[in-house]
Amino acid sequence: MSPLPQPTRFLLLAAGAALAGLLAPASLSAEETFDFEALRFQAQQLASRPYAPPPPRVPKELLQLTYDQYRDIRFDPAASLWRRAGLPFQLQFFHPGFIFDHTVQIDEVDGRLARPISYSPELFDYGQNHIRSLPTSMGFAGFRLLYALNKPGDELGSFLGASYFRMLCRGAVYGLSARGIAIDTAEPEGEEFPAFQKFWVERPSAASKQEIVYALLDGPSATGAYSFVIVPGDDTVMHVRAVVYCRRNPGVFGLAPLTTMFWHGKNTNGETDDFRPEVHDSDGLMIETGRGEWIWRPLTDPTVISVAQFSDQAPRGFGLLQRERRFESYEDLESAYQLRPSAWVEPVGDWGRGSVRLVELPTPDETSDNVVAFWVPNKLPAPGSPIQFEYNLHWFLKGFEPPGGHAVATRHGRSRTQEPDLERFVVDFDGRDLRRMPGDPEVEPVVTVGQGAVLVHATAEKNPYNGTWRVAFALRPDGRGEPVELRCFLQKPPNVLSETWSYLWRP
Repeated sequence: MSPLPQPTRFLLLAAGAALAGLLAPASLSAEETFDFEALRFQAQQLASRPYAPPPPRVPKELLQLTYDQYRDIRFDPAASLWRRAGLPFQLQFFHPGFIFDHTVQIDEVDGRLARPISYSPELFDYGQNHIRSLPTSMGFAGFRLLYALNKPGDELGSFLGASYFRMLCRGAVYGLSARGIAIDTAEPEGEEFPAFQKFWVERPSAASKQEIVYALLDGPSATGAYSFVIVPGDDTVMHVRAVVYCRRNPGVFGLAPLTTMFWHGKNTNGETDDFRPEVHDSDGLMIETGRGEWIWRPLTDPTVISVAQFSDQAPRGFGLLQRERRFESYEDLESAYQLRPSAWVEPVGDWGRGSVRLVELPTPDETSDNVVAFWVPNKLPAPGSPIQFEYNLHWFLKGFEPPGGHAVATRHGRSRTQEPDLERFVVDFDGRDLRRMPGDPEVEPVVTVGQGAVLVHATAEKNPYNGTWRVAFALRPDGRGEPVELRCFLQKPPNVLSETWSYLWRP
């Protein structure tokens, strides 16, 4: 297994954010009683004081390592926490260095007793690197969890960099990431990256089917207490509970953020000079609104920063999905994009009024995460007051589709021979009920076109070759070149047959 996950734009930015343990070196041997209420109180106390960036703990020689030199530092599997005890979960640690310029402290919790885990060079194989003795108080860059997901010793997930974490389900490979919080994402003044400063990991029993991780978050604007109850499987579920305190209320306060990469797909026909038909960790944002409407927004690689908001009250769920699961759509034996997991946020309780916000950034290639989705509440309490929220975060390859039809492909272009002045969109819908339904002239498309273009014609027909339904429509732009919001779905009056396809077309 690689000691360093795929580099991403946000991870590189976040690596410079504050990451440090809160215990002084002298207290590393101390044991403490611990529970979530103690963690929440610690976050509240931190928020009552001005933010103090943690002191640097990583020696300069580690920060000067190249990418390849850093990758040559590997954790010794024999030193995995809980391995000798034969427990179902194991813990391994990431070494500081390269872009990981600050560290976190990690405690093991047994019952209600928390014991610090000290950094030691003996835990690592340094390969060809010649590094002097390092202090045991330095801490770690992060950690990974192991579990017999497919076979013994499989990696289940990791926490590494600012408040980033990511998980796997059975049969999946690493793709998109999640974060504890998003602050001022895509705002002109720049994004803030609060960090998980310290972790507590519960020692599992021999019969444990779940692992529990606690984290303390701190940053210039906010602090927070988090717990993650992780249950691995075909659908790996994390129950996330958080209490956040703002020192000041930011312009954008994002809950349950998901971060992914989209470079090109069926809906993009720009020149990428890439041999693969599609390259993306996720291909769309799906939302189930509080009213029960399902929305699908295909992702794009825009030429300028794009921000979309979907207003709602008491959302039932949202997530970034990888719907395209055919190898032939990617033709990449190494990256295996068809096996990248989807992630679905299922709020627990009423999240009130707000919006799902989708941010898309231009990216030159696949090495940069360029898409973020999160929930933004309309109102925040006064600074210092608790902001409490819970959600289940699902990581999966299959499942979580609308009860009706869902969009499986979006294509856009022009015809050189027929009505070449029109912009054409083709949206394919699939689903169990749609496949069972024979061609029916009463099935009709409902297409809505925003300002900037007019709808010329639209059709819906059954595809006799694969059983899907295709909506094809043509637009005539008004020449101003402004972005146009598009929506469409299938209906057989009075019944709606599919989710709502939503798209921002930039002429």
